[in-house]
Amino acid sequence: MHDDRRQVEDRLDRVMRERVVPATYAARRPMTVEVWHVPGEPVPVAEALDAAYVPFAPGDPWGRAWATSWLRATASVPAEWAGRRVEAVFDLGFTGRGPGFQAEGLVHDLDGRPIKGIEPLNQYVPVGDAVNGGEEIGLLVEMAANPDILGDGFVPTPLGDPATAGDEPLYRFGGADLAVLDEDVWHLRLDVEVLSELMHELSTDDPRRHEILRALERMLDELDIHDVAGTAARARETLTEVLSRRANASAHTISATGHAHIDSAWLWPLRETQRKTARTFANVTALAKDYPELVFSCSQAQQYAWVRDRYPEIFQRMRDATKAGQWAPVGGMWVEADGNLPGGEALARQLVHGKRFFLEEFGVETRGVWLPDSFGYTAAYPQLAVLAGNEWFLTQKISWNQTNKFPHHTFWWEGIDGTRIFTHFPPADTYNGTFAGAELGHAVRNYADKGGGTRSLLPFGHGDGGGGPTREMLEKARRLRDLEGSPKVVVENPDAFFAAARAEYPDAAVWAGELYLELHRATYTTQARTKAGNRRSEYLLREAELWAATAALTAGFDYPYEDLDRLWKTVLLHQFHDILPGSSIAWVHREAEATYARVHAELREITRAATAALAGEGGPGQVFNTSPRARAEVVTVPAELAPDAGVQPLADGSVAVFTEVPGSGTAPLGAATPFGPLGPVTVDGRVLDNGLVRVEIDADGLLTSVRDLVAGREVLAPGSRGNLLQLHPDLPNHWDAWDVDRHYRRRHTDLTGADAVTVVDAGPLVASVRVDRSFGDSRISQTITVTAGSPAVRIDTEIDWHEREKILKLAFPLDVHADRSAAEIQFGHVYRPTHTNTSWDSARFEISCHRWIRLAEAGYGIALANDATYGHDVTRTTREDGGTTTTARYSLVRAPRSPDPEADQGRHHMSHTLLPGATVAGAVAGGYALNLPLRVTAGGSGPSPLVSVEGEAAAVESVKLADDRSGDVVVRVYESLGGRADTRLRTSFPVAGVEVTDLLERPLPDRPVALADDGSVPLTLRPFQVLTLRLRPAGR
Repeated sequence: MHDDRRQVEDRLDRVMRERVVPATYAARRPMTVEVWHVPGEPVPVAEALDAAYVPFAPGDPWGRAWATSWLRATASVPAEWAGRRVEAVFDLGFTGRGPGFQAEGLVHDLDGRPIKGIEPLNQYVPVGDAVNGGEEIGLLVEMAANPDILGDGFVPTPLGDPATAGDEPLYRFGGADLAVLDEDVWHLRLDVEVLSELMHELSTDDPRRHEILRALERMLDELDIHDVAGTAARARETLTEVLSRRANASAHTISATGHAHIDSAWLWPLRETQRKTARTFANVTALAKDYPELVFSCSQAQQYAWVRDRYPEIFQRMRDATKAGQWAPVGGMWVEADGNLPGGEALARQLVHGKRFFLEEFGVETRGVWLPDSFGYTAAYPQLAVLAGNEWFLTQKISWNQTNKFPHHTFWWEGIDGTRIFTHFPPADTYNGTFAGAELGHAVRNYADKGGGTRSLLPFGHGDGGGGPTREMLEKARRLRDLEGSPKVVVENPDAFFAAARAEYPDAAVWAGELYLELHRATYTTQARTKAGNRRSEYLLREAELWAATAALTAGFDYPYEDLDRLWKTVLLHQFHDILPGSSIAWVHREAEATYARVHAELREITRAATAALAGEGGPGQVFNTSPRARAEVVTVPAELAPDAGVQPLADGSVAVFTEVPGSGTAPLGAATPFGPLGPVTVDGRVLDNGLVRVEIDADGLLTSVRDLVAGREVLAPGSRGNLLQLHPDLPNHWDAWDVDRHYRRRHTDLTGADAVTVVDAGPLVASVRVDRSFGDSRISQTITVTAGSPAVRIDTEIDWHEREKILKLAFPLDVHADRSAAEIQFGHVYRPTHTNTSWDSARFEISCHRWIRLAEAGYGIALANDATYGHDVTRTTREDGGTTTTARYSLVRAPRSPDPEADQGRHHMSHTLLPGATVAGAVAGGYALNLPLRVTAGGSGPSPLVSVEGEAAAVESVKLADDRSGDVVVRVYESLGGRADTRLRTSFPVAGVEVTDLLERPLPDRPVALADDGSVPLTLRPFQVLTLRLRPAGR
């Protein structure tokens, strides 16, 4: 037989494109359309119902960026359409670009009830399956003029903020029609689409491919291109046989679940996400009525809460679909948070608030963590997920790796404490599936666990405002359920998939440690003010809960349950994986900074009220230590609170006092040796010395020597200088806000020149030197401080940043041979190699940490703590003297131009401490100290620590009252050093009972714990184990 495949395929393509697709709607009638342009922000439908409308015609411009217009469309169904399936079809001015990144609409009836959304690939609204003719149709459409921010790639655009976006209309109205859907033609399109796409995935040697080709050719012969509607049914019959051939018994199974990945903010603000969710959720619940097999998996409790509060009718439809088994709440988190940057307690609360919402609102206990799109995943996740009652974990983002292909799709993921969770990466490498043949073929070929597993998951639906699953997708799924040559497609709940996958492949491979994404490494650094706002919020929440709980138990304080719940949820929302990482538009980050300021003010007031209740009246003032570690250090206070002796007035008008405070406790201000156990700090020129550490600063304001006087060794590498600011060009190949590419290292400028180096404070408690620099259009002021009684060298950095496409690093070349670096993560730390032996090692050229990093050789270590700097790199070089220099560099600030062209511009404040001789325990304590500064309150008394643990390994991470308002005290403890720890938890209040709980504060009966005779709680902790205890106060 001659090979005429190309001719048949070209014929098929043209006939479908030019004849069949246009015939999908057999007849159309324009609707009468009027419009009302909202003068400001979006308004409720009730206001739109009463507005004054004006005529609106196809081609009319509308919609400045971020504006809203309401469209009112009316029509009568023609009598000759009786018995036909009729729809209203809207074109808001859609472009051919992505379905979720342009204009969208929510359709209501004229009573204001929401019907469904309309998007570029979902433009219809049902009118009737078999109309009578003569019906009067009236619809109201809320149109959102969302700009296509990345329409021109990563070119800087002013469209990301209404303040800069301008007033020019973005769209021209395309029209609104009543139309008759020709179901025979529509089904023919889908038959052909499924078969044609399958055919192209089959080998040219496969007989099945040729069978499909000839069937499609016979269909073309049967179809009259001048009477498509009249011959479509007959043409379909020619395809019946090839569509009825059953799949091979060994065919891979695709477990498909409907999904719409909606970023809670990204290229649109939070307020627009609230409308995107309503449009998509209305679509899905409407679609579920026509397709009973649909199961829609939806994460992010925050988005549900928005719909519940703003669109109660849609929310009730969601509840009804859940009861019918068609809607599956998944994920069990408040939002799909960033996977690296939130603190340990914050990740726990993400799981608590997410799971609790679904339990309370839907009666559903979610069983999995659903995070398809975060930028890497901390090795703390398996333990936290399991402690929240989860059994599985899903993502697909690691398929974006630039360098290495991850070796598994179905596996056990092991966290830092040894906990394992069953994990799956969909091999289709997408969370926006459409059942395209190429997509399914890729899933089968790509699946890395053949011979062990036989199935994979496919989330399908248009995300980010594209409207979710479509009827076309579900029709294709029906055809692909059992079709020869194709994987078998079953639409089901992801819980069913994970149960089946685990049952057939219980001995899947194990991956231990973090899931590092070899891409988007700049998300550890971009939008530094957003990151600082998050870090500060996390620690202010910790303070507020601890002191409010202490005051509630000891001083009759009214514990602020509602306020803390609301503030936690606000902070959790802003940990979404495009807000906290810094990859959103200007509007999002401007609002985030303002929100953090309000959150901080509220939390400080809660803490002020609680500590005031605890401190009482009169007296010298009380020092409150929220850290779990005892502190002996200098604290600065207003002059009016300072003791009469043993103090140092400081240049800024405050007063320095040496104080000692127990962990999680209080002490009278100044109740300590005036200058600490080793005496005062001295200043000789630019040499600062406190008996523990001696720091030499040169005329450029750089550290030329940091001498550990206890260990008798130099910290800095010979011939090097520390606190060195290095400026690199930073233009990644793609994804400006997200990426820092390896080539940035090839050029840099050392910022060595200083405008001024000034001794500010000269002891005996505080010695500090201020260094002022200017470069380009920016200025930096740093204060280097040594205090009595502490080996820490503190560096406070103020940056007025006005560079473009640059990254600023803070470097410390250290005289230590560290073959690996330790970096704190949530509830523990991980080690990463400092060499580049393998491509996996080399790809980690930018990494993240939480409060500290530590570089060590046998017998000696050096730590660097931070108060909100996550991104860093660590490298090793060999010197001419044969020694090793290990250089640690924090990434301070960037200046990308997309999607926010003004990202990071302006003022920043950040603090770091260099900790010579630090053990892991010292690094942990130093991280706590920098992030939880001592708080001083006027008053004459203070309570003993409400809760404390013995030893340096166990750490109390949170203390709060139970969420059920029972008055029980909930304490979260973890092992911080990576070893086994025996400890005792002690309280300052009598305890009647204690139990171990999950993160949701529910008892875990298989983990018994008991009170000792002295009222303490003996505990044995595994390495990095997280333990939640619920204590019942006596007499409650």
